[in-house]
Amino acid sequence: MDWLRNRTGERMSDEVMQDNMQDNKNPWNADLTDPMLRLRLASERLSIVRYVFLVQVEDGIASADERASLEYADAVLIGWPETDASDVITPDAAQLDDIDEQMRVMEQHIAKFSAMERDHDIVGMTDTLIRVTERVAGIRSIYQPDFPLPTFAEIRRVVQDEWDEDMDKIDPDNASPTADSIEQETADADKEQQAEKQAEQQADGAQKSGASA
Repeated sequence: MDWLRNRTGERMSDEVMQDNMQDNKNPWNADLTDPMLRLRLASERLSIVRYVFLVQVEDGIASADERASLEYADAVLIGWPETDASDVITPDAAQLDDIDEQMRVMEQHIAKFSAMERDHDIVGMTDTLIRVTERVAGIRSIYQPDFPLPTFAEIRRVVQDEWDEDMDKIDPDNASPTADSIEQETADADKEQQAEKQAEQQADGAQKSGASA
């Protein structure tokens, strides 16, 4: 994979790979001397998690939460920059430490996500995809500080409105009543009530006529 190559484009030596495998902070066996490595790796990891989640939910009608988690991942991945982009900075030592911590937590969430996939825990996968995306967003914001990244809450509000609209189209009986529809239903109820009263009056009149005869 690309992220297993060092700056010269050559694969890391077996010795370096073995050393990295012993480092819990580097579960990817990658060359940590490249400060731009994390930028590439973060997008690759989120892309994989997003794809796995999409496969799990694509056969049915995704819930608002499921749809929002996917769109949040899409929003963070969209236009992912190349390492030599003009608006991408090279992190300093403190920023790299922050990025490494973000990636460490990201990998913990991915491990949980994998376990949830085996258990077919869609609800848990939905929430965990959001957590992974949040970490990747944090990483991107360090490398590309001027890029506007939405929050999940912002995505969730928009998706909920769209989801409600879609559900109304699928099941119009569940649509919120309008003023016109409420007025029509009231008029229909009044007519029905009047008809019932007339029927009762006619029945009473028939009974009285029969009794007098």
